[in-house]
Amino acid sequence: QGTKEEFFRLHDHAAAGLKRALPSARIGGPHVTGPNGERTQQFLRDFLEHTLRGTNYATGEVGSPLDYVGFHAKGSPRVMPEGHVRMSVANQLRAIDNGFRIVASFPELEGIPIIIGESDPEGCAACPVATDPHNAYRNGTMYSSYTAEQLARTYQLRDLHGVNLLGSVTWAFEFENQPWFYGFRDLATNGVDKPVLNVFRMLGKMGGDRVLVESTGALSVEEVRDRSVRGKADIGALASRNDSSVAVLVWHYHDDDLLAPEADVVVTLEGLPEGRPVLSHWRIDQDHSNAYARWLEMGSPQPPTPIQVEELESAGKLEALLAPAPLTIIQGRAVIPFRLPRQGVSLITLTWREEGDPS
Repeated sequence: QGTKEEFFRLHDHAAAGLKRALPSARIGGPHVTGPNGERTQQFLRDFLEHTLRGTNYATGEVGSPLDYVGFHAKGSPRVMPEGHVRMSVANQLRAIDNGFRIVASFPELEGIPIIIGESDPEGCAACPVATDPHNAYRNGTMYSSYTAEQLARTYQLRDLHGVNLLGSVTWAFEFENQPWFYGFRDLATNGVDKPVLNVFRMLGKMGGDRVLVESTGALSVEEVRDRSVRGKADIGALASRNDSSVAVLVWHYHDDDLLAPEADVVVTLEGLPEGRPVLSHWRIDQDHSNAYARWLEMGSPQPPTPIQVEELESAGKLEALLAPAPLTIIQGRAVIPFRLPRQGVSLITLTWREEGDPS
């Protein structure tokens, strides 16, 4: 229940003590929660104004240490009258957009790192489905496709404002000795990985530089930010390349967790080097990389038997849709067609053999 001035005093003394003890340490803030309302936005502006031009409560000098700017961004899922969960990726993206815009409004902060200290579909990691039915998205592919959508759009908002996004954090805990798939915001349940963890595994297989992507099935970042994904689905992509590989992440996302037809997807890559790269295709959907679906097929055992646990552990790993195989490049171009279910995510990689590699 403190005032802004009391928070600024706290920051100044904490920063002074930290820098005195460890001069190389980096301190930032203020990690306001969701800068969508005017009150929260004003707190962020006032904090930045204080660190740049205010009188330091600890030293009496002008300004206070600020090595990065931090804020939080959350979505807002709810249960619809028909009984299904509807997400709100727009709510989270608007918070990110507002935070970026406020930082960019201070010329002195050009290039300062930004950390989204909590970036999640909603605000209560410890609220299970039993008490908060809108959190039913957490166990299945809704969470994984939402995460792919949100992270890619965060990159686009970073481009839009020209800010320096250092990274974002999911606030996902480990909840021990709890029922299986109880619906906490975690990446695994009782040691069995959920589909959302496999999105991070996919992202971990991407590297190098981002590559320009155009999708005829994608909504604009402004439309998703302002109106979310409530009409047609969003079928978008994020791509990267390095010296020996190209990777394309493709998602088929909609805010409503409802069954819908698959999408016919054709990934076309141009400007590729010569050779016969190995094509790999990983998938998260109802039938792949999905321990939750397998647990439901088992009859939702509480707890599973040791044999069932082994099966669930296997089902929770990132699964290849097809066996890796050589792909012919024709005039620097590759065309890769496939079908992608609603709330599914695919990762396509092309890997060229390095000189002297016998594999």
